Amino acid sequence: MQIQQRKIADLIPYAKNSRTHSDAQVAQIAASIKEFGWTNPILVDGDNGIIAGHGRLMAARKLGMEEVPVIELEGMTDLQKKAYIIADNQLAMNSGWDTGLLTIELTELQSEGFDLDLIGFDANELNKLLEPEVVDGLTDEDAVPDVPDEPFEPEVPL
Repeated sequence: MQIQQRKIADLIPYAKNSRTHSDAQVAQIAASIKEFGWTNPILVDGDNGIIAGHGRLMAARKLGMEEVPVIELEGMTDLQKKAYIIADNQLAMNSGWDTGLLTIELTELQSEGFDLDLIGFDANELNKLLEPEVVDGLTDEDAVPDVPDEPFEPEVPL
């Protein structure tokens, strides 16, 4: 598998791509490319047909790029390409978050002054993660009570 540069004008989006990309999401992808560089090549077939990366292509156009990195997937049947176009999008959506760890990471990024708008969460999601709601009466299952100053001995009936 080899990464190559291809002209955007030569790439052919899949006409039946069922994945949609809003203008706001394309702007997020473009901002990500600007911040982090091009980290995920577009996947194409042997005829420059896009298999995965339609949103990245739209973001590259928005950025005024003329070429993008691609990986050509060889040997896929038309049926496999059709299925992979769907699977590539859906499989990523089947994952979840460890919100405790995510909150720690986001808090560290925020404390270092990193622009959290670049990571794809909207303001409401970020607020919920950075300032989780505290519910009275609930404690962490791993919380241990403080040791009392005076030991307590329960009375044992004889």
